[in-house]
Amino acid sequence: MAGQSNHDLSLFSAEELEFIAEDEIVDIVPNLKMSALNFISGDFGPFTPQIVTQVPLWLATALKKRGKCSICPPQWMSVEKLSQVLEAERDSQEMSDQLPFHYVEISRLLFDHARDNIPDVYMVRSLIEDIRNVRFHKVETDLEAFNGRTIAVKRQLRR
Repeated sequence: MAGQSNHDLSLFSAEELEFIAEDEIVDIVPNLKMSALNFISGDFGPFTPQIVTQVPLWLATALKKRGKCSICPPQWMSVEKLSQVLEAERDSQEMSDQLPFHYVEISRLLFDHARDNIPDVYMVRSLIEDIRNVRFHKVETDLEAFNGRTIAVKRQLRR
């Protein structure tokens, strides 16, 4: 999955959007005992085996890569919740606020680094892609409608 916006039109690259999304706080289940880690962005920990701890996504993926934890997928990444969001997206012209702004980037990072921690990973991926497609269609429809109105406005201004 790519970033949420067209790469040519975006103020940020897909990599920059992913970097921003990595600050999202997630739950991990450590499998080691370690004192708190102190970073510029804050203190995280202490880490106790089998006790859920909250850390930024960048730290969760770093620990996961080293086999030091499992990552708990966010509640919004369940099949049930995503199905509800997809239905709401299809029933309304408004964008649902039930997902974080960087849901595409967050889910991509979790698919890349914590696939084994996501129940029904293929269904979750499919639902997120469907939601993304519905949202892109809404934006395209709105832009087409807006573009038609601007032509009409330009014509009236010329008279």
